Amino acid sequence: EMTSSLVGSEMCIRDSCMMKSIVEEKLVSFKSLERKVFAYVCELGREITRIMLENYDAELAGGRDKRQYRDKGKRATTIKTVYGEVTYARRVYQTKLEDGRTAHVYLLDEAMHMNKIGLISTNLAEKIAMTVTESPYRVTAEIISETCGQSISHGGAWNLVQKLGERISEEEEHCVKQMEAGQSEGTEGVPVLFEEMDGVWLSMQDSAHKKMKKQEMKVFTMYEGWDAESKGSSRLVKKEMLAGMEKSSEFHRKREALIEKRYHADEIQQRVLNGDGGSWIKEPYDPETIFQLDRFHIYQEIKRRLKEKEAQQAVIELFEANKMEEMLEYIQIYADSVGSNEEADKRSCNAKKLHEYLSNNKEGLLPYRERGIKIPEAKPGIVYKNMGVQENQNCTTITLRMKHRRMRWSVNGANNMAKALYRKENRALIDTIERYTDGLIFTIQMQEAVKILSAAKAPKKDGKGNAYVDIIGHHMPLLDAMRTASRKAFAAAFCS
Repeated sequence: EMTSSLVGSEMCIRDSCMMKSIVEEKLVSFKSLERKVFAYVCELGREITRIMLENYDAELAGGRDKRQYRDKGKRATTIKTVYGEVTYARRVYQTKLEDGRTAHVYLLDEAMHMNKIGLISTNLAEKIAMTVTESPYRVTAEIISETCGQSISHGGAWNLVQKLGERISEEEEHCVKQMEAGQSEGTEGVPVLFEEMDGVWLSMQDSAHKKMKKQEMKVFTMYEGWDAESKGSSRLVKKEMLAGMEKSSEFHRKREALIEKRYHADEIQQRVLNGDGGSWIKEPYDPETIFQLDRFHIYQEIKRRLKEKEAQQAVIELFEANKMEEMLEYIQIYADSVGSNEEADKRSCNAKKLHEYLSNNKEGLLPYRERGIKIPEAKPGIVYKNMGVQENQNCTTITLRMKHRRMRWSVNGANNMAKALYRKENRALIDTIERYTDGLIFTIQMQEAVKILSAAKAPKKDGKGNAYVDIIGHHMPLLDAMRTASRKAFAAAFCS
């Protein structure tokens, strides 16, 4: 009580001195005023948090099984919050594990789930994660340090993304195990499930930051169709994405687990897969999946392999007229006609590569809608359109953050960033962060913390007194003193 009283008196004095200093300072700019008030409020927030954490630790100590947990004193630690680092003391306990070994644990850390993602508050973790998915790590560190009371380094932002990415990967693997054990959570049925896959090539580096060969990140999108009521009918219905640097077999297992997390596999009447023809893409779990070659990649390959405009135009016209056999024949004749012994002349070689690419994906050259394939009717409010949304999804979700600007990635770094990016696109990033940071439940009311900070002198009462007198009539200097703007804001925030 004496400590609380001293703290309250100190904060009151500091409040008075700080406000007096601001008032008496001449020619103070609003920018300086804003910074001083912000620093003061952050300091006050850190003090409130310290008191609440230490009080919660005391409650855990009082309610523990004393035979199982022996109190071995207090240890100081620090948690990062949006208003700065809060240093507080919590008790460490000695206990016995199931195998008989001795271990030391912190009940407060376990209650706060600090063993999952580190000593960082949910709010700060969310701000860092949402910023780092838009900006480089160094820029993120600058933005957070300038707009919060917490100063972080680019390494701190990087560490958070690595831990978060690892936790998301563990969740994906758990879903795979559920699927393989026949315990998937999916219950929905759908007439047609549209699936699209593509790769994004990234610049890579090794552990010594030396440049390596580019590697492909795999990206997957699934949806039920297009919203019939959206403007321009461009909004995808129940879109979900998946991305990562895994090997193709592992990625497909995670892809299938994502599908079965929402849908009952036996109640998906038809699946349609759109891709660029890569060998890893044509490995669907469902053998009855309809495959079609992505039209964007067909046009891209034609223009990349045939440099002569006349040949380009001829092939494109045959393709758009659905004359696939004639198109392949034309490309073969063209390749033979431009053959040359000159090393620099690659026209024939490139034309043959185009012919091979289209021939290997011959069954998917025609879109499913032009093959006479009948698929189940769409649900009300959904329409079916030509597929080919993956390039746009790649750009908005992965490319804008992970390509260009001379960036290079390690395999793990790229994989962990991809996990955060696709969760953000699925609007699940905040929920994911909360699962690993928001484990603390306070039993002390905020008003009690304010009372501790404001208790300049202890209340006087005779006998047993009334348990509610303190709440009803306690003298609180911050609330009973002159109503300055800062005190009004404080009261509105914590004492309503």
